[in-house]
Amino acid sequence: MARDDILDIVAIGGGTAGLVTAAGSAGLGASVALVERERLGGDCLWTGCVPSKALISSARLASHFRDAAAFGLSAHQPEVDGAELLASVRDVRAQIEPHDDPERFRAMGVDVVEGSARFVSPREVDVAGRRLRARRFVIATGSRAAVPPIPGLEEAGYFTHAEAFDRDSIPGSLAVVGGGPIGVELAQAFRRLGCDVTVVELLDRLMVREEPELADLLTGRLREEGIRIRAGRIVTRVDRVGDRRRVAISPPGGPTRGGAGAEAETFEVDEVLVAAGRAPNTEDLGLVEAGVETSKGWVSVDSKLRTSRKHIFAAGDVTGGFLFTHVADHEARTVVQNALFPVRANIDYRVIPWCTYTEPELAHVGLTETEARDRHGSGVSAHVYDLENLDRAITERAAMGRVKIVVGKGGAILGGHILAPGAGTMIAEVALAMKAGVKLGTLASLVHPYPTMSEGVKRTADAYRRSQLSGWRKSAVDLALRLGRSMPA
Repeated sequence: MARDDILDIVAIGGGTAGLVTAAGSAGLGASVALVERERLGGDCLWTGCVPSKALISSARLASHFRDAAAFGLSAHQPEVDGAELLASVRDVRAQIEPHDDPERFRAMGVDVVEGSARFVSPREVDVAGRRLRARRFVIATGSRAAVPPIPGLEEAGYFTHAEAFDRDSIPGSLAVVGGGPIGVELAQAFRRLGCDVTVVELLDRLMVREEPELADLLTGRLREEGIRIRAGRIVTRVDRVGDRRRVAISPPGGPTRGGAGAEAETFEVDEVLVAAGRAPNTEDLGLVEAGVETSKGWVSVDSKLRTSRKHIFAAGDVTGGFLFTHVADHEARTVVQNALFPVRANIDYRVIPWCTYTEPELAHVGLTETEARDRHGSGVSAHVYDLENLDRAITERAAMGRVKIVVGKGGAILGGHILAPGAGTMIAEVALAMKAGVKLGTLASLVHPYPTMSEGVKRTADAYRRSQLSGWRKSAVDLALRLGRSMPA
């Protein structure tokens, strides 16, 4: 405990934002307490990033067994033992769990306090009867799956991603409510493991935050794999029918007399997976007593991640911004600086990459083409390279995908979008170029190893360079060629 029993900082919540805040602060010599009501690691370790990627890896391998003929091997239908497969997912999680072990953080000098924290005043929290006072606080309590008020859903039964990995079986058929990243990733994974899957999405297309043409390509791939997609539909009711669920859907405005694609329908499935957004974990924190303002439950912060009480910060999902583990890490690093030192920094969201881990992966950084044109006007252009022409994609029998890079005047990169195997890794090159102010034409001169998927970025940059060969530039090239021909050998 610090002098006069006042800590330098108390982090509330043991997910990524809280863990990074605690480790970073302790490493700088600050006195730190980290409060967690359940177990360290948060959604990412227990119910999100880690187990979902393990499940996706198993599903990918199952798909490759079926597609082995394309590689000159004997294809066969793999036998999927749901209990054994999900146990392997939990085993992967157990291997990573020690990274977030309480004793590891205690060894760093962090006072790990188990229990639920509640502000009793702006300067003090109560944890199971223990009072913690601090100069600074960080709210890092994260978010959870939001469950829409669908008539009959509670009675019929459902699960979210939070329960998906502690099951002992793969459902025979599944309705996925929500066509965002979580819903789409799990839909493809369960389908590849033998589940009959239907995705219901309220909006007119899946993955609405992504570049539309790439999202549409991915949607086509999901359909080819046998996933039924009902976009522009709302679930109006779910009923229990024996051991199954009957799901009723219709257009958001209700049933119409239009074509068959616009009418209400019902179908039966074994289970329902809800992946329809997130809700903040801010109940029972005593935010009113602390004087911390919220908006629809999400904690409001300024550019320095301070709440309405300037000594109380917030980071991670609980702020309602970019709900990604890597952004929580980024925010926590900013909080450490701003909470402990007099020179404070504004959080920088200009270059935030993200990725949806389907196959192929769909990665994004910056603006879509439409967003860029709305913001920057007629000087915007978009440059595309289809991976069906890329040697490495062909050798991998994965020649479906696209790189699209959006630029402004002078070739400044405004956004990058990649649908490809390994797109989450490929997007880092584009993100770095944006961060460093490197223009797209420069990426064309960067030597990429051959053959790699990252050559798709280089080829897109080549396309941009070719697009610039017009007007006076083309005349200058023609003149240079003529002069070159006249030179002696």
